[in-house]
Amino acid sequence: MMSIARLQARFDRIARLAAAALLLALAVAASAVAQQSPAFPKSALTIETASGTHRFNIELAQTPEQMSFGLMFRKQMAPDAGMLFVYESPRMAAMWMKNTYIPLDMVFIGADGRIVNIAERTVPHSEATVASNGPVRATLELNGGTASRLGIKPGDRVRHEAFK
Repeated sequence: MMSIARLQARFDRIARLAAAALLLALAVAASAVAQQSPAFPKSALTIETASGTHRFNIELAQTPEQMSFGLMFRKQMAPDAGMLFVYESPRMAAMWMKNTYIPLDMVFIGADGRIVNIAERTVPHSEATVASNGPVRATLELNGGTASRLGIKPGDRVRHEAFK
């Protein structure tokens, strides 16, 4: 018969092995998620406002895979960064924040490059729909608070090759 001390030691060893296996599984899963992130082309974009012109370094989401992944799982984004979701033709756009860790400003842009509406400081992980107020050619996601900080408003002009 095994002593209590030996049983406890065996239990501790099994618990340590189980914890190590769980940590390894989590690391593999996190790596798999990161590897599933599609490649996003880079581009530059400017927004002309009453306070001046503001330049952003953006990533383009153009394919269904890129659009479905978007900014999910990102923990931070540079202050002058963003992601532009470009649609084949103007349409009503609806977004959500599932698996998105940072608050975003969603800037909905018409085919003429004018901002239709802005959803400011959207809530991370929310599954609530965030929609455009009319047909749009693209949606620009910026760090939450950027639109307010820079004075970006509906009617302002976005300059990018998607609006030519």
